[in-house]
Parts: sequence; C-alpha cells; structure tokens
Amino acid sequence: MFSSRVVSVRRSNFDRRQFKITCSNLQSFILCTSINDAPVHSNLYAPAKALAEPVMCLPLLHPFIHPAFHDVFETMPFGDKLGFLYVHALDRLNLWHKLPVFLGLTYLQQRRTLHEKYSLLSVGKSDTTPFNPDDYAYRTDDGEFNDPENSQAGSENTFFGRNMPPMEQNNPLMSPDPAVVATKLLARRTYKDTGKQFNLIAASWIQFMVHDWMDHLEATEQVVFTAPPLVAHECPLKSFRFYSTKKVPTGGEGIEIGHLNIRTSWWDGSAIYGSEGKKGAKVRTHVDGKLKIGDNDLLQHEDNGIAISGDVRNSWAGVSTLQALFVKEHNAVCDALKASNAFLQEENPDLNDEELFRYARLVTSAVIAKIHTIDWTVELLKTHTLNAAMHVNWYGLLGKKIKDTFGHIGGPALGGLVGLKKPNNHGVPYSLTEEFTSVYRMHSLLPDSLKLRNINANPGPNKSPEYLKEYLSLSLSLSLSLSLYIYIYIYIYIYTHTYKCI
Repeated sequence: MFSSRVVSVRRSNFDRRQFKITCSNLQSFILCTSINDAPVHSNLYAPAKALAEPVMCLPLLHPFIHPAFHDVFETMPFGDKLGFLYVHALDRLNLWHKLPVFLGLTYLQQRRTLHEKYSLLSVGKSDTTPFNPDDYAYRTDDGEFNDPENSQAGSENTFFGRNMPPMEQNNPLMSPDPAVVATKLLARRTYKDTGKQFNLIAASWIQFMVHDWMDHLEATEQVVFTAPPLVAHECPLKSFRFYSTKKVPTGGEGIEIGHLNIRTSWWDGSAIYGSEGKKGAKVRTHVDGKLKIGDNDLLQHEDNGIAISGDVRNSWAGVSTLQALFVKEHNAVCDALKASNAFLQEENPDLNDEELFRYARLVTSAVIAKIHTIDWTVELLKTHTLNAAMHVNWYGLLGKKIKDTFGHIGGPALGGLVGLKKPNNHGVPYSLTEEFTSVYRMHSLLPDSLKLRNINANPGPNKSPEYLKEYLSLSLSLSLSLSLYIYIYIYIYIYTHTYKCI
C-alpha cells in the first residue's frame, strides 16, 4: 500500500476538504508489490538510518536471511526484526500474492513500514521558510507550497530522492556488455500480447503519468554509444547519442551529488498543465478557466507541428490522446462549476477565469490520481490482495460508504490516505526517487504496429470499427530496441547517469 508521504490535492473553498494522494511511495509500492525473490529485494532496505543501537541477531537466523540484509537487520529493534522476518519469509517462498486478502494486507503494511524506516534517504535541503497554506489553496505552476513544512518540496528543479546510497561502479559490471545482455535476453523476437489484462491504453497511461512526474535535467554534453561487435548486426543503429544527466551539488549532508527533476513530483496533471508559468500560460485560453483544444477534439498544434500541451517531449499518439481527453475533462469541470447555481451562491458568485482554472485543475488532478490508484494499478498486478490494498489506500478500511457519509475518520489505515490533515514524509523531503524512475518502464507493452480504424462508419459483425490501414510502428520498435540497452545501463548505474535518445 502507498505511504502517507503524499501529494495534497487541496480543495479549500471548493468543499473545505483536503485530498491527500500518494505519489512518492509509488516508488516503494511498485517495488513492494512485485513478486520477486530475495536477491531482487537485496538493496531495498539499505541502512539509510539506524533506528536503534545495534543488537546482535541470533546466528541461526543468518542462513535464512539474505547476506545483503545482515547489517541492517542488526540495527533493527525487535518489532522491526519480526516484521522483517515475516516479509522476508514470504518473499523467499514467493507467497504474498497467494495469501488470503487480510494476511496479504498485513504483508504489504509491514513491507511499507520497513521501506519508510530504512529506504528513504534525504537528498538536498528543506526550505523551512514559513508560509500560510491557506494562501495557496490551489496548485501552483511549479509545484511549490504543497507541503506546509517545506515550501519547495516536490517542485520543479528539486532533487530526486534515493532509496539507497549512490555507489560508483568504476565499470565492474561492464562484462558482459549491457548491450549484449539486452540483445540476447531482452530483445523482442515476436510481440507477445497481454491478452485481456492490458492493452495499448495501459502503455499510453503509464507514459502519461511519467510525463506528469519526472524528467531529469540534462547536461549540455552528449555521450556516444556504439554497439559492441558481438551484437552490432542485431542493433537497429550502430551508434547513437544521448545527453547525460547533469550532476548538481546537493548542499546537504550524506549524499553530496544529486540530479534535478524538471517536472513537479506531485500528482498535479503536469502532463497537460506544464511545470512552470510560461508553459502553463501557453496551454490556457484565459476564458472561463479552460484549456486549448482543437476543433477535432484533439490537441492543437503550433505551426511547426509541435502539440500544445504541458509536456510533449518524447511523445506519441497514445500520450497525446490522453492529454486531449483530460483537457476535455478539465473544460467540462469548468462548465459544471460555472453552471452550478448552488456552488456559485455558496462559495463565490463571481468566479473569474483564474479561479475556475484552479478549481478545475484540482478536480482533474484528483480524477487522474484515482484512476491510477484503483483502476490502472489494480490491473497491473491483478490480485485480490492488491485490489483491496489500493481501495484501502483511497477509502481506508472503513470503506467508501462510511467515508462518503462521515468524511475521513482516523488515520491512513481507517480513513485512507485521501483526506489526511497533514502529510508524513518520514523525516526526508518529499520527492520521487532515482530507483523508482529506473524501474518504472514498460516498453514491452508497445506493439509493432498501430491499426487505424474508422469510428464514423458502422461497426462490423464483431462490433469493431471499420479497418482502414496498419501503420508499422518503426519509431515504437526502434524506441523499444534502444530502450533495452539504455535500461540495462540505467539499472547498473542506478541513475548515476541518465541517457535519452535524440
């Protein structure tokens, strides 16, 4: 389940409630809920901080515990040791997803607790300059003023966090070459569909989220990658260039060098609104709070063919379609707010363009977060336990009916993460982490071709729209092939460097 290190979707005067939506602990949640064996988990509990004086564990436990965990296990208080043994045993036996739902929830809760205590490292400094949260009852363009205790947390150009300390590899993992590993083990031979579980919209959605959350600040110098001779004949390009990630001094203790996120780390719809004022102004009509949309209900384009939306780098038809969909959602919310006499009379009969825009952005961001939490993620790992866990994140153990009737009751367990009065960042500035960005990749969902159909014609016998043409997805296939090599390098360096194809 998600942690309570959360995004605040504040609605203040709209209904005087606060929506608290997790973003940062997707990083630990996706790692937590993966069905992996012990070696894959071996670095998740890096000794970020010792919470108790070292206590020697019984030697008889050492053969059972993976060696990578021995040191941190020694620092744990007794209760955490019990929780760790419970989680570790289920990991090694690969059983968590097969447990009854209640036991599965206890597993996820214990794993989340361990992540929050031992796998969140501070990168950079917090801005503790006091401000009045009531002055910012809306989403700012650059993500500032969401955390009442750290005005800069999660904003544009703040540091990615860490789940483990960065380590200089000095090329010990370059043999065999990562490109050889990617080609031999990961390269697509034939496209394997996911059947009824996932479709192309799922791939579009996850990239839509990535455009909302993360993008590394790049350095000006380029890196040239040349395919190794052993697999050069199988590579789509013999060489290609990337911009390396810019290294920036953190000014803090512990981790001295970090990387900046040029997006906002919040769940704030940056993919359609942008992450800074100039981009935000460009996507707005400045009439009735609405965003620009084409006459064909798709994104407008500039004269040079570039789409007008919050983030259009490395985009494609799937992401563009979702951007257009939520632009229309935003505009529909604006219409609903303006037409609601009850709302206007109770709150403010003279809502201007800026106020309508701010309210609609809050609502649209919350809709996006809810879809991702209890729809998309549930389909990603399709188990009864995960379905229950994600609904508990949103509504709490008391459930939707109680929450809809009485509002948020109790803490995150009973009432869920949505509606908490105050976020809990577990002693570190809110952020997304480097490790999260390195594993949140699903290129294998991209097909080899896209089929174009006529939605204006009468559907055929199987209710499918009329088939027009199939486009070979050369750019998608090339992106997939290149990403295999890039992914291996990223995984090895744990984002010591980041590369992007140009």
